[in-house]
Amino acid sequence: MLLSILAPLVVVIHSARGEVRVPVRLDPEAGPVLAAPLLLPALGARSTLGDGWAEITLDRKVFRFFLGAPIVALDGAIHPMAGSAAIRRDTLQIPIQFVAELLPRALAGRFQWDAERARLADGMPAAVAARPAAPASASPDRLPNGLRKGHVVTIDPGHGGRDPGNLGLYFPRGVREKDVTLDIGILLREELRRRGVGVVMTRSRDTLIDLRRRGGYCQADCDLFVSLHVNSLPRRTGFSQVRGFETYYLAEAKTEDAARVARMENEAIRFDAGEDAGAPASGLDFILKDLQLNEHQRESARAAELVQSYLQEAHTGPDRGVRQAGFMVLTTARRPAILIEVGYSTNPEDARLLTRNASQKNLAVSIADAIVAYLLEYERKLGLGTPAGGPVRADRP
Repeated sequence: MLLSILAPLVVVIHSARGEVRVPVRLDPEAGPVLAAPLLLPALGARSTLGDGWAEITLDRKVFRFFLGAPIVALDGAIHPMAGSAAIRRDTLQIPIQFVAELLPRALAGRFQWDAERARLADGMPAAVAARPAAPASASPDRLPNGLRKGHVVTIDPGHGGRDPGNLGLYFPRGVREKDVTLDIGILLREELRRRGVGVVMTRSRDTLIDLRRRGGYCQADCDLFVSLHVNSLPRRTGFSQVRGFETYYLAEAKTEDAARVARMENEAIRFDAGEDAGAPASGLDFILKDLQLNEHQRESARAAELVQSYLQEAHTGPDRGVRQAGFMVLTTARRPAILIEVGYSTNPEDARLLTRNASQKNLAVSIADAIVAYLLEYERKLGLGTPAGGPVRADRP
């Protein structure tokens, strides 16, 4: 139980391959867990799933977890655990105790755990550790993560300047939606740059950018447009209990709630300068109909799916799914484009998550990982391929 109380927000795996940050998710039944698709490639481990169990093989050691049970079999003995392994949304989740206690004890000559920094150091010699990744780095036009060089992503922190966005009912005093989106946007920029992806920002300070011009920052050399926003609900019975994250792409809304979110975000046009600032989006209905056969819409939907999948590891609220609606900010992006509602400012738990620097960074890490996965997948669709030994996580459904 002590591990659950003191669990860090993120675990750092340090090895000759570099450093990988793995978000910690507090599962209500399993306790603090780490997503296997992120953790195992960083360790150079592999997993096998069976009926009610999961095995992790690393350095000739086999750790057999019994799903839902706080025990692990190792070296012919059963060891009690504070948490358990579990399958969540078809993804294997490993208890944090695996990196904090099991590996340093079972492979003491190789792994060392620093509890204060939540950091697992892999002491495998650099020549050995680098061997699995060699094919990915052999090509001079490839980055260590397998991506081709030259990708560019546009990040759009929603609102800004005299447009505060929603007022953040449960945010700290003086904090508005525009502040949170900018904080996360800047952190996302740094995470993408660390992964070798070029970034264009629609704004990097508290300034107002015309809603209809933001998509234009994603030009021909841009691979994806990502707009960041914070959701909210009008005051009504139970409004403060709704929380979670959702990702949108441009199409006609299929639900009233999706249409409500689009109307709320589109209202920002009233802050724009110009004589037609108060006018509705010109030709929005035509654009939505035209997009039904647009390949960018399909790519946008896939990018949204990946973002939702990866955000599960950093967000403590429910996955509210991929949605579609008529967002004005997405209409002028002539490349794949998504809008992420990272949480609800009208929910106390989401508000805390969205205004803490550590959890903002976790959100940025997960979104950056999703973007890299999308770009790798898109390269394969174009026939550019991903070298053997590239990131396992990119194949995640």
